[in-house]
Amino acid sequence: MSEKCSKILVVDDEPDLQLLMKQKFRRQIRKSEYEFFFAEDGVQALEIIQQHEEIYLILSDINMPNMDGLTFLNEVQKLNRRELKTIMVSAYGDMENIRSAMNGGAYDFVTKPIDFNDLETTIGKTLEEIEQYLTAVQTRQQLEALNYDLDMASRIQQKLLRRDFPVYTNDARFHIHAGMLAAKYVGGDFYGFFKYDPDHLVFYVGDVSGKGMPAAIYMAVCQTMLKAIGSQILSPAESITKVNRMLIPESDITTFVTVFYGVLNLTTGELSYCNGGHNLPYLQHADGSVTELEDVGGLLMGKFDGMPYSEKTIQLKPGDTLVTFTDGVTEAENSSAEMYEEERVISYLETHPKENTAQLVNGLFEEVEQFAGDAPQSDDITVLAVQYKGG
Repeated sequence: MSEKCSKILVVDDEPDLQLLMKQKFRRQIRKSEYEFFFAEDGVQALEIIQQHEEIYLILSDINMPNMDGLTFLNEVQKLNRRELKTIMVSAYGDMENIRSAMNGGAYDFVTKPIDFNDLETTIGKTLEEIEQYLTAVQTRQQLEALNYDLDMASRIQQKLLRRDFPVYTNDARFHIHAGMLAAKYVGGDFYGFFKYDPDHLVFYVGDVSGKGMPAAIYMAVCQTMLKAIGSQILSPAESITKVNRMLIPESDITTFVTVFYGVLNLTTGELSYCNGGHNLPYLQHADGSVTELEDVGGLLMGKFDGMPYSEKTIQLKPGDTLVTFTDGVTEAENSSAEMYEEERVISYLETHPKENTAQLVNGLFEEVEQFAGDAPQSDDITVLAVQYKGG
């Protein structure tokens, strides 16, 4: 409030007080630090308060005609304005009324005859209290607005990540399930899948650098580009190459994304895939064994133009399940700063060979959560599983 004019209402029926107040605080008035309003009784004062909501400090006498100070104080309390503070003024011997005023919600009091030096100190202290309260209210309002924006952003992001499983229930050639748990309201991890045509399933998992709102915005850009380009180009390597080129103008110095991108032929079981700097998935074979997909190279996306991306095609057998994930799984830490790491992912898949994709994804989330215990989640966690059932 020191940076703006503090408006103060003085309520007193003594005609000399108005002149004394203006003389005492002439320096603050001249510098537009204080602006005084004057009323002769509580009735006039209430009218002024209604006309000037920016009045936060009241200096009121107790003994006044028409509406005395205690009645006026009671009416002020009914306004339910916690930022509006009242300093009561009364004769030194009128302690009973002063106690009644303090019990009735008065912030402070001064006695008559008024010691203007003491009054100046009291006004300054009260204005500081008001400023702290108004700052707290403003901060809370900003936080509420931010939380609302974050909540809306989280809802929008969840709509970008399909969650209405099971999907494609009329196609018995495959099962797919996925999930994402953001470290904050919104995250940078994402997944997606769609049918390129009746016989080809496109799926991908990505991880944007950073967390929070910037990562979520970049994630939405990546998600949109991958689906748009993947709907036009069947080759994983060609799709990733084109998306990488499109992402570079959208990236700043610290922003990039890693993506694993696969195309499954639902008739033959052939899986073509390309990797843009992402964790390599694991293939859970129908016999229960687990192997890591062969690395085909490929750097992270959104940083280097003209980088070559390669693809590889492997043959899936009925019952084979591909499990891909982000590093939020393998780098999840417990209270001892121990990471979950790849070995535990492999062990989990080896000990759950007959489960469907939903059970695998949800079970891996539970395993990571139990491992982490009370340790805070430091990164987004995403898992996607695709099981080939046979053509």
